[in-house]
Amino acid sequence: MRAAQVVTPTGPLDVVVNDVPEPTPGPDDVLVEVHSVGVSFPDLLLSRGEYQMKPEPPFNLGVDFAGEVLDPGSSDLVVGQRVAGVAGWGNAAERVASPKAWTFPLPDVSSYDEGAALPMNYLTAQFALKDRGSIKEGDTVLVHGAAGGVGTATIQVAKGYGARTIAVVSTEEKADVARRAGADEAVLVEGFKDRVKELTGGRGVDIVLDVVGGDLFTDSLRCLTEQGRLLVVGFAAGQGIPEVKVNRLLLNNIDVRGVGWGAYAMTRQDFMQQQWAELVPMIEGGVVKPPVGATYTLEDFGRALVDMDERRTLGKSVVRVR
Repeated sequence: MRAAQVVTPTGPLDVVVNDVPEPTPGPDDVLVEVHSVGVSFPDLLLSRGEYQMKPEPPFNLGVDFAGEVLDPGSSDLVVGQRVAGVAGWGNAAERVASPKAWTFPLPDVSSYDEGAALPMNYLTAQFALKDRGSIKEGDTVLVHGAAGGVGTATIQVAKGYGARTIAVVSTEEKADVARRAGADEAVLVEGFKDRVKELTGGRGVDIVLDVVGGDLFTDSLRCLTEQGRLLVVGFAAGQGIPEVKVNRLLLNNIDVRGVGWGAYAMTRQDFMQQQWAELVPMIEGGVVKPPVGATYTLEDFGRALVDMDERRTLGKSVVRVR
Protein backbone atom coordinates (compact mmCIF):
# COMPACT_ATOMS: atom_id res chain seq x y z
CA MET A 1 0.00 0.00 0.00
CA ARG A 2 1.05 3.64 -0.42
CA ALA A 3 2.10 5.90 2.44
CA ALA A 4 3.57 9.40 2.75
CA GLN A 5 6.88 8.94 4.54
CA VAL A 6 9.79 10.76 6.10
CA VAL A 7 12.91 8.86 5.03
CA THR A 8 15.35 11.62 5.94
CA PRO A 9 14.16 14.37 8.34
CA THR A 10 15.31 17.17 6.06
CA GLY A 11 12.04 19.00 5.57
CA PRO A 12 8.71 18.76 3.75
CA LEU A 13 10.18 18.86 0.24
CA ASP A 14 11.79 15.49 0.97
CA VAL A 15 8.56 13.74 1.99
CA VAL A 16 8.03 10.79 -0.38
CA VAL A 17 5.29 8.28 -1.17
CA ASN A 18 6.51 4.71 -0.83
CA ASP A 19 5.03 1.23 -1.00
CA VAL A 20 4.97 -0.09 2.57
CA PRO A 21 3.72 -3.30 4.21
CA GLU A 22 0.06 -3.60 5.15
CA PRO A 23 -0.58 -2.84 8.84
CA THR A 24 -1.09 -5.71 11.27
CA PRO A 25 -3.73 -4.70 13.84
CA GLY A 26 -3.19 -5.56 17.49
CA PRO A 27 -6.01 -6.73 19.76
CA ASP A 28 -7.01 -3.16 20.64
CA ASP A 29 -6.70 -1.74 17.10
CA VAL A 30 -9.25 -0.93 14.41
CA LEU A 31 -8.22 -1.58 10.79
CA VAL A 32 -9.38 1.37 8.68
CA GLU A 33 -9.34 2.13 4.95
CA VAL A 34 -8.26 5.77 4.90
CA HIS A 35 -10.05 8.28 2.67
CA SER A 36 -8.68 11.64 3.91
CA VAL A 37 -5.80 12.82 6.10
CA GLY A 38 -5.52 16.20 7.80
CA VAL A 39 -2.40 18.33 7.31
CA SER A 40 -1.09 19.33 10.73
CA PHE A 41 1.72 21.38 12.22
CA PRO A 42 3.22 18.27 13.91
CA ASP A 43 3.66 16.78 10.41
CA LEU A 44 5.80 19.75 9.45
CA LEU A 45 7.93 19.44 12.59
CA LEU A 46 8.25 15.67 12.10
CA SER A 47 9.47 16.20 8.54
CA ARG A 48 12.30 18.34 9.94
CA GLY A 49 13.12 16.16 12.94
CA GLU A 50 12.00 19.01 15.23
CA TYR A 51 9.01 17.39 16.97
CA GLN A 52 9.22 16.46 20.66
CA MET A 53 8.57 12.85 19.68
CA LYS A 54 11.22 11.52 17.30
CA PRO A 55 10.24 8.30 15.52
CA GLU A 56 13.03 6.43 13.77
CA PRO A 57 12.94 7.00 9.97
CA PRO A 58 11.46 5.84 7.76
CA PHE A 59 8.03 6.51 9.25
CA ASN A 60 4.61 7.49 7.96
CA LEU A 61 3.26 11.01 8.50
CA GLY A 62 -0.38 11.75 9.27
CA VAL A 63 -1.98 12.85 12.54
CA ASP A 64 -5.74 13.08 11.78
CA PHE A 65 -7.58 10.80 9.37
CA ALA A 66 -11.06 9.71 8.33
CA GLY A 67 -12.10 6.50 6.63
CA GLU A 68 -14.10 3.28 6.73
CA VAL A 69 -13.75 0.36 9.14
CA LEU A 70 -12.40 -2.83 7.56
CA ASP A 71 -12.02 -4.78 10.83
CA PRO A 72 -13.36 -3.39 14.13
CA GLY A 73 -11.27 -5.72 16.30
CA SER A 74 -12.43 -5.55 19.93
CA SER A 75 -14.07 -2.12 19.54
CA ASP A 76 -17.80 -1.35 19.41
CA LEU A 77 -17.47 -0.21 15.80
CA VAL A 78 -18.73 -2.29 12.85
CA VAL A 79 -17.39 -3.13 9.40
CA GLY A 80 -18.20 -0.34 6.95
CA GLN A 81 -18.70 2.30 9.64
CA ARG A 82 -17.34 5.78 8.93
CA VAL A 83 -14.76 6.89 11.49
CA ALA A 84 -12.22 9.58 12.31
CA GLY A 85 -9.04 9.03 14.27
CA VAL A 86 -5.84 10.58 15.55
CA ALA A 87 -2.30 9.61 16.55
CA GLY A 88 1.11 11.24 16.92
CA TRP A 89 1.98 10.14 13.36
CA GLY A 90 1.43 7.20 11.01
CA ASN A 91 -1.99 7.79 9.46
CA ALA A 92 -1.03 9.08 5.98
CA ALA A 93 -1.43 5.67 4.39
CA GLU A 94 -4.06 3.76 2.46
CA ARG A 95 -4.85 1.59 5.49
CA VAL A 96 -4.03 2.08 9.16
CA ALA A 97 -4.32 0.10 12.37
CA SER A 98 -5.71 2.75 14.71
CA PRO A 99 -6.00 2.27 18.49
CA LYS A 100 -9.67 1.92 19.36
CA ALA A 101 -9.30 4.54 22.12
CA TRP A 102 -8.30 7.08 19.45
CA THR A 103 -10.87 6.08 16.79
CA PHE A 104 -14.30 7.71 16.79
CA PRO A 105 -17.64 7.23 14.98
CA LEU A 106 -17.98 9.96 12.36
CA PRO A 107 -21.46 11.52 12.28
CA ASP A 108 -23.31 11.24 8.98
CA VAL A 109 -23.39 15.04 8.60
CA SER A 110 -19.58 15.14 8.20
CA SER A 111 -17.70 14.38 4.99
CA TYR A 112 -14.43 12.42 5.08
CA ASP A 113 -12.54 15.67 4.47
CA GLU A 114 -14.30 17.27 7.45
CA GLY A 115 -13.69 14.15 9.52
CA ALA A 116 -9.95 14.40 8.83
CA ALA A 117 -10.07 18.05 9.97
CA LEU A 118 -11.76 17.27 13.30
CA PRO A 119 -9.75 15.25 15.82
CA MET A 120 -6.57 17.08 16.77
CA ASN A 121 -7.81 20.67 16.48
CA TYR A 122 -11.26 20.15 17.97
CA LEU A 123 -10.17 17.85 20.79
CA THR A 124 -7.46 20.40 21.61
CA ALA A 125 -10.06 23.20 21.63
CA GLN A 126 -12.46 21.19 23.79
CA PHE A 127 -9.72 20.34 26.30
CA ALA A 128 -8.51 23.95 26.36
CA LEU A 129 -11.92 25.49 26.89
CA LYS A 130 -13.51 23.01 29.27
CA ASP A 131 -10.71 21.32 31.22
CA ARG A 132 -8.22 24.19 31.30
CA GLY A 133 -10.47 27.21 30.73
CA SER A 134 -13.49 26.21 32.86
CA ILE A 135 -15.78 27.69 30.22
CA LYS A 136 -19.41 28.36 31.05
CA GLU A 137 -22.41 29.61 29.13
CA GLY A 138 -22.31 33.38 28.66
CA ASP A 139 -18.51 33.69 28.81
CA THR A 140 -16.67 35.82 26.26
CA VAL A 141 -13.73 34.10 24.56
CA LEU A 142 -10.97 35.94 22.68
CA VAL A 143 -9.24 33.77 20.07
CA HIS A 144 -5.83 34.61 18.59
CA GLY A 145 -4.84 33.06 15.27
CA ALA A 146 -8.56 32.76 14.70
CA ALA A 147 -8.41 31.85 11.00
CA GLY A 148 -6.15 28.86 11.61
CA GLY A 149 -7.11 25.28 12.42
CA VAL A 150 -7.06 25.52 16.22
CA GLY A 151 -8.51 29.04 16.03
CA THR A 152 -11.57 28.13 13.99
CA ALA A 153 -12.05 25.00 16.11
CA THR A 154 -11.98 27.11 19.28
CA ILE A 155 -14.53 29.56 17.88
CA GLN A 156 -16.94 26.74 17.07
CA VAL A 157 -16.48 24.75 20.28
CA ALA A 158 -16.86 27.92 22.34
CA LYS A 159 -20.11 28.64 20.52
CA GLY A 160 -21.18 25.08 21.29
CA TYR A 161 -20.74 25.86 24.97
CA GLY A 162 -22.84 29.01 24.65
CA ALA A 163 -20.02 31.57 24.70
CA ARG A 164 -19.53 34.81 22.79
CA THR A 165 -16.42 34.80 20.59
CA ILE A 166 -14.09 37.58 19.45
CA ALA A 167 -11.57 36.62 16.75
CA VAL A 168 -8.18 38.33 16.42
CA VAL A 169 -6.66 38.11 12.93
CA SER A 170 -3.99 39.77 10.82
CA THR A 171 -5.99 40.54 7.62
CA GLU A 172 -9.53 41.24 6.50
CA GLU A 173 -9.47 38.01 4.47
CA LYS A 174 -8.77 36.08 7.66
CA ALA A 175 -11.48 38.04 9.45
CA ASP A 176 -13.94 36.71 6.88
CA VAL A 177 -12.72 33.15 7.55
CA ALA A 178 -13.25 33.63 11.29
CA ARG A 179 -16.72 35.08 10.81
CA ARG A 180 -17.70 32.21 8.51
CA ALA A 181 -16.48 29.82 11.21
CA GLY A 182 -18.94 31.46 13.59
CA ALA A 183 -17.09 34.30 15.34
CA ASP A 184 -19.43 36.96 16.73
CA GLU A 185 -16.81 39.68 16.17
CA ALA A 186 -13.49 39.84 14.32
CA VAL A 187 -10.81 42.48 14.98
CA LEU A 188 -7.41 43.11 13.46
CA VAL A 189 -4.37 42.38 15.59
CA GLU A 190 -3.13 45.97 15.38
CA GLY A 191 -4.76 47.70 18.35
CA PHE A 192 -6.80 44.65 19.32
CA LYS A 193 -6.67 45.43 23.06
CA ASP A 194 -8.52 48.72 22.74
CA ARG A 195 -11.03 47.28 20.29
CA VAL A 196 -11.78 44.38 22.64
CA LYS A 197 -12.36 46.81 25.50
CA GLU A 198 -14.86 48.67 23.30
CA LEU A 199 -16.66 45.47 22.30
CA THR A 200 -17.00 44.37 25.93
CA GLY A 201 -17.99 47.75 27.34
CA GLY A 202 -14.70 47.94 29.21
CA ARG A 203 -15.28 44.66 31.04
CA GLY A 204 -12.79 42.49 29.15
CA VAL A 205 -13.03 38.81 28.28
CA ASP A 206 -13.27 35.69 30.43
CA ILE A 207 -10.91 33.54 28.35
CA VAL A 208 -8.10 34.23 25.89
CA LEU A 209 -6.89 31.33 23.78
CA ASP A 210 -3.41 32.08 22.46
CA VAL A 211 -1.69 30.03 19.77
CA VAL A 212 0.48 32.99 18.75
CA GLY A 213 2.49 34.19 21.76
CA GLY A 214 5.17 36.77 21.06
CA ASP A 215 4.59 40.45 21.77
CA LEU A 216 0.79 40.06 21.88
CA PHE A 217 0.97 38.30 25.21
CA THR A 218 0.96 41.27 27.60
CA ASP A 219 -1.95 42.96 25.83
CA SER A 220 -3.81 39.64 25.98
CA LEU A 221 -3.43 39.65 29.76
CA ARG A 222 -4.75 43.22 29.81
CA CYS A 223 -7.87 42.06 27.95
CA LEU A 224 -8.90 39.70 30.76
CA THR A 225 -11.66 40.54 33.18
CA GLU A 226 -11.43 39.64 36.88
CA GLN A 227 -10.64 35.94 37.33
CA GLY A 228 -10.04 35.62 33.59
CA ARG A 229 -7.94 32.81 32.13
CA LEU A 230 -5.29 33.03 29.42
CA LEU A 231 -4.78 29.62 27.77
CA VAL A 232 -1.34 29.04 26.26
CA VAL A 233 -1.59 26.63 23.31
CA GLY A 234 1.44 27.57 21.20
CA PHE A 235 3.86 30.17 19.90
CA ALA A 236 3.14 30.48 16.19
CA ALA A 237 4.52 34.03 16.03
CA GLY A 238 8.04 32.60 16.20
CA GLN A 239 9.14 35.49 18.45
CA GLY A 240 10.26 33.34 21.33
CA ILE A 241 8.39 32.31 24.45
CA PRO A 242 6.82 35.28 26.26
CA GLU A 243 7.42 35.88 29.96
CA VAL A 244 4.83 36.83 32.57
CA LYS A 245 5.38 39.48 35.22
CA VAL A 246 3.41 37.80 37.96
CA ASN A 247 2.30 41.07 39.53
CA ARG A 248 -0.10 41.34 36.56
CA LEU A 249 -1.76 38.15 37.76
CA LEU A 250 -2.34 39.63 41.19
CA LEU A 251 -3.96 42.84 39.97
CA ASN A 252 -7.13 41.20 38.62
CA ASN A 253 -6.85 37.68 40.04
CA ILE A 254 -6.14 36.31 36.57
CA ASP A 255 -4.58 33.01 35.50
CA VAL A 256 -2.19 31.81 32.80
CA ARG A 257 -2.81 28.13 32.08
CA GLY A 258 -0.89 25.77 29.84
CA VAL A 259 -2.72 23.58 27.33
CA GLY A 260 -0.85 20.40 26.42
CA TRP A 261 -3.61 18.20 25.02
CA GLY A 262 -1.68 15.40 23.31
CA ALA A 263 0.58 14.32 26.17
CA TYR A 264 -2.37 14.49 28.57
CA ALA A 265 -5.03 12.77 26.45
CA MET A 266 -2.93 9.97 25.00
CA THR A 267 -1.98 8.64 28.43
CA ARG A 268 -5.52 8.49 29.84
CA GLN A 269 -7.76 5.60 28.88
CA ASP A 270 -11.04 6.69 27.25
CA PHE A 271 -10.34 10.42 27.76
CA MET A 272 -10.53 11.16 24.03
CA GLN A 273 -13.71 9.10 23.71
CA GLN A 274 -15.30 11.23 26.44
CA GLN A 275 -14.17 14.37 24.62
CA TRP A 276 -15.58 13.12 21.33
CA ALA A 277 -18.93 12.38 23.00
CA GLU A 278 -19.13 16.06 24.00
CA LEU A 279 -18.36 17.18 20.46
CA VAL A 280 -20.86 14.91 18.66
CA PRO A 281 -23.98 16.97 19.55
CA MET A 282 -22.14 20.10 18.39
CA ILE A 283 -21.24 18.36 15.11
CA GLU A 284 -24.74 17.02 14.55
CA GLY A 285 -26.24 20.40 15.45
CA GLY A 286 -24.07 22.17 12.87
CA VAL A 287 -22.17 24.50 15.21
CA VAL A 288 -19.00 22.42 14.71
CA LYS A 289 -18.20 22.16 11.01
CA PRO A 290 -14.50 22.37 10.11
CA PRO A 291 -13.65 24.87 7.38
CA VAL A 292 -11.72 22.69 4.95
CA GLY A 293 -9.23 24.67 2.88
CA ALA A 294 -6.99 23.34 0.13
CA THR A 295 -7.04 19.66 -0.81
CA TYR A 296 -4.08 17.63 -2.12
CA THR A 297 -3.22 14.17 -3.38
CA LEU A 298 -1.10 11.83 -1.27
CA GLU A 299 1.84 12.49 -3.58
CA ASP A 300 1.58 16.20 -2.78
CA PHE A 301 1.73 15.81 1.01
CA GLY A 302 5.09 17.60 1.12
CA ARG A 303 3.75 20.51 -0.92
CA ALA A 304 0.78 20.76 1.44
CA LEU A 305 3.21 21.15 4.34
CA VAL A 306 5.17 23.85 2.49
CA ASP A 307 1.97 25.77 1.73
CA MET A 308 0.96 25.57 5.40
CA ASP A 309 4.43 26.63 6.55
CA GLU A 310 4.36 29.64 4.22
CA ARG A 311 0.84 30.56 5.39
CA ARG A 312 -0.69 30.26 1.94
CA THR A 313 -3.68 28.27 3.17
CA LEU A 314 -6.84 29.16 5.04
CA GLY A 315 -8.77 26.60 7.04
CA LYS A 316 -7.60 23.01 7.47
CA SER A 317 -5.74 21.51 4.52
CA VAL A 318 -6.62 17.91 3.69
CA VAL A 319 -4.86 15.17 1.72
CA ARG A 320 -7.21 12.84 -0.15
CA VAL A 321 -5.89 9.29 -0.14
CA ARG A 322 -8.75 7.97 -2.32
